[in-house]
Amino acid sequence: MDIGHWTETMALIVDDILFSPLKLTVWLAKKLRESAYEDMTDESKVHEELLQLQMRYEMEEISDEEYEKEESKLMERLEAIREMKEEM
Repeated sequence: MDIGHWTETMALIVDDILFSPLKLTVWLAKKLRESAYEDMTDESKVHEELLQLQMRYEMEEISDEEYEKEESKLMERLEAIREMKEEM
């Protein structure tokens, strides 16, 4: 092994050691972003809330007015999720 190759190899090792915290931070940020996006675009949570709302309404735990108000909010969230998915 000549000195030039050895120097290049050592430089790469030093780069890896010095930049590994930065690479880890970037990787972690990407994972957090992906997780947040998945949570924000999960329609199943809204569907579950709609089902729970329907059950509460049918069991007369909430009034017509409360049901309509909450249903409207949930439908708006569902529409926003769908629009967000289309944009991505």
